[in-house]
Amino acid sequence: MPGRPQEIPTPTGKPPRTAAADEPGVVTWAEGGQSKSARWRSANGRPAPARVEVVTDSLTADEANRMASQGIAMLWHGDFHNARQILNAMDRRLGSGKKKAADSPADEFYRHRQSRSHRARILGLLLIPLNPGPVVPLRRSPDIQVAAGEAYGDIGEPSVVSLHELVGAIGAHEWRRNGVYVPALQGRIHPHYGTFFPTRGEYVDLLADAPLPSDVLAFDVGTGTGVLAAVLARRGIQRVVATDNEPRAIACARENFRNLGLQDRAEAVLTDMFPPGRAPLIVCNPPWIPATPHSSLDNAVYDPGSRMLFRFLNEVSDHLEPGGEAWLILSDLAEHLGLRTRDELLGAFEAAGLTVLERFDTKPTHPKASDRTDPLFEARAAEVTSLWRLAAR
Repeated sequence: MPGRPQEIPTPTGKPPRTAAADEPGVVTWAEGGQSKSARWRSANGRPAPARVEVVTDSLTADEANRMASQGIAMLWHGDFHNARQILNAMDRRLGSGKKKAADSPADEFYRHRQSRSHRARILGLLLIPLNPGPVVPLRRSPDIQVAAGEAYGDIGEPSVVSLHELVGAIGAHEWRRNGVYVPALQGRIHPHYGTFFPTRGEYVDLLADAPLPSDVLAFDVGTGTGVLAAVLARRGIQRVVATDNEPRAIACARENFRNLGLQDRAEAVLTDMFPPGRAPLIVCNPPWIPATPHSSLDNAVYDPGSRMLFRFLNEVSDHLEPGGEAWLILSDLAEHLGLRTRDELLGAFEAAGLTVLERFDTKPTHPKASDRTDPLFEARAAEVTSLWRLAAR
């Protein structure tokens, strides 16, 4: 462990800050009259908490919520199972507020996101120690070595993580282990931690049914798990180049191609947007919601200012072969939320010099589309996902 960090004076009545606490990736706390510190790890990119206090099994859920509301992180030194119970109790208390009427779908959306962000911040302040391995040095702790390794990588020093995030990593490991069955592939996609789970099969089915302009070559821009690239390869395209700018996604896509026996047809390349060369078919399923991601895991859903969408439209003609097609797979949920209009989308096609050859639509089949308790139910129920067949003018 690092030695005692230097104290930095603070206003009267506030606990002293420390130099170590200001370092990225380090948390400090007082224990047994001594100052201790450990490496902070967050797969979601959340900053290290500034104030940390040690808590034990005597902590109640009300006390935990009160400390978290004051911005105090709680480092658990007790039974792991009890920590899970406290986390669940904190979550229930956060969900007990009354729903407020919103002025518009956009207002409801932003209020919903603000609520979710607040919930994640509060629940993220219950912390768990990790020892090298990694192992949780608490009573009745589960074997988290594989799940934590998938989320955080190698852990060779004492560390601290959010229990809420660690529980998510354990769940993500189960998704990866079991996989998601994709009918269009007659096989399973195994999502890695940090990649978007392909549970919304309707957009995959659109790609599986649309008429192919060529069976020679295709690009899949922003591949994620590689599910769309795999479907194209399974449909008989001789070579599919899948791109992503996230190393986790590339590792995930490559593993899925191998598992499906498609590694000779599909390859995953780490690059920003388009690979070199031109193709007769270029596919993109960008994030659907033009809003700011709150964590690294949000990047598959939220695209500030629709930057990826508009960049794809503006640049795709330069990467298409003559007579080629660009397939844009996009939900209109943003339109129902008042975050983007259909005229803005069609105007973007026009400005990019693209013409619409055809459009295939499908309604959502995921559970939230029929969940009337969801704050965004009306928008989700009206949602349509489309595959736009586009060509350069």
